[in-house]
Amino acid sequence: MSTKNTETDLSRAIFNPQSVALIGASGNIAKNTARPMRFMQKHGCQTKIYPINKTQNEVLGHKAYASIADVNEPIDHAFVMVPKAHVAEQIELCAQADVKVMTIYSDGFAESGPEGMVLQNELVAKARQHGIRLIGPNSIGLANLNTGMILSVNAVFEAESLISGPLSLVSQSGSMMGSLLARAAARGFGFSKSISVGNESDLSVGEIVDVLVDDPDTRCILLFLETIRHAPVLSKALERAREAGKPVIAYKLGRSEQGDALAQSHTGALAGNDQAVDVFLRAHHVMRVHNLETLFELTPLAIGYSRPTVIKERSARVAVITTTGGGAATVVDNLGLYGVQAVAPTAAFVESMAQQGLKIQESAVIDLTLAATSEQYKMLLEALLRADWCDGVLSVVGSSAQFHPELAVKPLIECDKPNDKPMVAFLAPDAMESLALLQKAGIAAFRTPESCADALSVFFKTEPKYEAQTQLEFVWPRGLPVTGNLTEQQACTVFSALGVRVAPSTIVNPDQLTHNIPYPVVAKASSPDLLHKTQAKAVKVNISNDEELATAAAEIVTNVKAYMPEARIDGILVQQMESGLLELILGYRLDPLVGPTVLLGAGGIAAELHRDVTLRLAPVTLEQAHDMIREVKSTQLVRGYRGLPKGDCDALAQSIVAFSQLALIQSPKVSEAEINPLFVKRDGVVAVDGLIVLDA
Repeated sequence: MSTKNTETDLSRAIFNPQSVALIGASGNIAKNTARPMRFMQKHGCQTKIYPINKTQNEVLGHKAYASIADVNEPIDHAFVMVPKAHVAEQIELCAQADVKVMTIYSDGFAESGPEGMVLQNELVAKARQHGIRLIGPNSIGLANLNTGMILSVNAVFEAESLISGPLSLVSQSGSMMGSLLARAAARGFGFSKSISVGNESDLSVGEIVDVLVDDPDTRCILLFLETIRHAPVLSKALERAREAGKPVIAYKLGRSEQGDALAQSHTGALAGNDQAVDVFLRAHHVMRVHNLETLFELTPLAIGYSRPTVIKERSARVAVITTTGGGAATVVDNLGLYGVQAVAPTAAFVESMAQQGLKIQESAVIDLTLAATSEQYKMLLEALLRADWCDGVLSVVGSSAQFHPELAVKPLIECDKPNDKPMVAFLAPDAMESLALLQKAGIAAFRTPESCADALSVFFKTEPKYEAQTQLEFVWPRGLPVTGNLTEQQACTVFSALGVRVAPSTIVNPDQLTHNIPYPVVAKASSPDLLHKTQAKAVKVNISNDEELATAAAEIVTNVKAYMPEARIDGILVQQMESGLLELILGYRLDPLVGPTVLLGAGGIAAELHRDVTLRLAPVTLEQAHDMIREVKSTQLVRGYRGLPKGDCDALAQSIVAFSQLALIQSPKVSEAEINPLFVKRDGVVAVDGLIVLDA
């Protein structure tokens, strides 16, 4: 069978099964285990349903079977609602019934601790033996809202009717799946599919997204994420969504602590998991929102308009038109927090409006309160939507939205809207009827200024698709360790082999300090156990002669023994004294959630205090490297700020690209790496300190 057919079969078995088994179904309508049957009956599901119950002959009007093996009919999908001790045996029975997919509602597996993880792994292994795919365990279920096929116990499906529509939701939280569907339904947003993935023991968010990319009823995919699992699978699915023109919007819970406590470098502290996830999502064209309501309020904008070409070196510009000055101020304030500029009209535009009988000011908010007719409002909207000095238009509607909904939103609905410039609305009062009218017209409308600003900022924050290098012919330098920590000189040997210029250095015996590095020099302890030598007072700078070097070496050895008695010292590193126009940190980390990342930021011993950093997935292209340089505020000091000398940003960009290729080294695998500081000079850059941590 071809891969395409296999994918089609999987999609059908998940969301469009011809038959389903409800294992553990109850006829007691007060129980959760009765809900899937009740929901499907209530919402007109035509799928064949086989309730499985050892003690009942009938469940809610359907013949019940003691075992799925007794059905003697093909079954595509089984929803398992039995205690965890009985789940494993159901896999064997489902295999006999040729079940394609099992969704396991039962809990007590990986989410409960190590013992539960062992049980879960055993389930997955057994299912794979039989070619069965698993959703869950600990999944509250899934639904096809177009057909009423509801394999879920979530109470949201108690609703009298379901609103079908172009959205599909993939949630790592079962309860939030229901909450989001309820919130969205209250606003008239309809869904095609929804699914809670539970523990993601087998089928992951990425594979579900991949299925939805091919779903003709899904035009926009929403993700509620607690973490990132199986990043390579998700990455491929998100790229398919981008190519198919299906926008993906994500809400992810706050910063994860996973892995951060184990980070040994400044990079690990500066680039936490949440920032890495943010970079991962942005790289794959996902709009990550900060407000829960934005997750669905953004969808008309995402579906109705193509996201703009990347706007570099300036903020996105939005023209704001309003009938409530105070209401507009609230959203403009939030736009500023998100880095979006409320832009004033040009003098030429003001003049053209005056010639058409409408007087406006050259201000960031075009206030038409009691100053324009509905036709003039419409005329102004159409002019703004074709103006070249703004990237989008925001209409802020005042009290009329609450008391005269048709009049208030009429200009927005009736105006001629080009498909290359977005128009959105924020309604200052609580005006559900106006929101519904705009929703019906396909216009993105927002209840809060925070959600409105959030939506506009993520819509304009686009990332082009870069084709970074995927292979590297690199031979690990002979004689270097392949596990554990490298010394500074060993790390710099690797950096140099990748193409990063490093300061000349040599290792000498503390008792025999003869070297060939010209003075002045820097002396450091050479030890795989001292990743941050400054903390151990194991660095001495600006040494000008042999006598000073001898004194420095003795002090370094004494300091290290006091700081870390067990540290191995394989010599004193004597390094050429370097200086530059700017100190930066260049870091690499194999992030536990999203994989290889590269960081650029303000460097030196105070790197973690400044937190002036930017991050990308590694490896990066030269264009991405230049983007990173622009994003670090400190680099303005070497980019012509107030007449200061310019540094060699081209050499810096090339070094970032070379350093990021650590991601392509297959063996040994680099876990963390860092150059701090990396000096930016007028001509070139030079690394004067470095570390590498290898996977054990």
